[in-house]
Amino acid sequence: MERISVEEALDLFLNAPLKELGERANLEKQARHGNSVFWVNNRQINYTNICVLHCNFCAFSKIKKDSPHAYDWNHETVIEKAAEAVSKGARELHIVGGLHPNHPFSYYVEMLSKLRKAFPLVNLKAFTAVELCYFAKKSGRALDDIIHELKVAGLDALPGGGAEILVQSVRDEICSGKETGEEWLNAHRAVHKAGIFSNATMLFGHIETPEQRIEHLNLLRQLQDETHGFYAFIPLVFHPEHNSLGRRIPQITSEEDILRTVAISRLFLDNFPHIKAYWIQMGISTAMKALHAGASDLDGTIIEEKITHAAGASSPVGMTPEHIQELIRAEGLIPVERDAKYEIYS
Repeated sequence: MERISVEEALDLFLNAPLKELGERANLEKQARHGNSVFWVNNRQINYTNICVLHCNFCAFSKIKKDSPHAYDWNHETVIEKAAEAVSKGARELHIVGGLHPNHPFSYYVEMLSKLRKAFPLVNLKAFTAVELCYFAKKSGRALDDIIHELKVAGLDALPGGGAEILVQSVRDEICSGKETGEEWLNAHRAVHKAGIFSNATMLFGHIETPEQRIEHLNLLRQLQDETHGFYAFIPLVFHPEHNSLGRRIPQITSEEDILRTVAISRLFLDNFPHIKAYWIQMGISTAMKALHAGASDLDGTIIEEKITHAAGASSPVGMTPEHIQELIRAEGLIPVERDAKYEIYS
């Protein structure tokens, strides 16, 4: 298939009938994966919500450590939560948290080392690009050195969080003070150079324009052309409750907008293996429709999701492996269990 341009992508997003756009994206997905839909038995571990930042879209972070809703898990608690998931067949631990003002870099290295020792066969997908940049700045060390030490400690893959919208003018409005879009891209470039694969996200449905969404996708496509280090792209739906940005955008974006975004992502990101229908954020019903509009991955069982639910998500906080497979089969599709590295188990 000939690569579509930025201009063509914008025209399709704005003007193509939804049914036709979804069908075209689905054909592209089927050409890659047939009727397979990938999923993972995993657990999210959000180890702290204490953060030096307070992004306008975030309802999860707490700046003050003495806030009644602030928490900061020690390594023992992290191990306990991981053990519970692994005992139920988890193959991936998805570990992200706030930018804690006091933890030394050794806290994160020791966390991974202890998890790797306790669960040698489980993938450790940990720390966003924003977290990595923060570790480097706070410790005064080079980003490459930080990544190398985490890899030695057990880091298998990087999640895609923190990208929000990579266009800097948008970032300045919704997450002023956070690492720049260029810093996010450079962190993933460095991770890929170190032989670690990652995912990429886009938080949409707030103040960004369709043009800025396509610009975001183009920056990702360009980096993937360079490094070939991304596994999947994850469109993240903005949830407006309990955050300051939500006072400007009080309602979640429409299902049509979500499905258009999934479809155009599949068509434009021709060098990304997978597009995820992240059911936690878009809801189960819309995620099922997204599986017929270009998405080939449903993410996983999750078990205990905190970040999106703090912003008002009404989806369950977790799902059993049996239920996630039932949902996929009910769509006439084939569930395929994977791990964080997309090694296949069924």
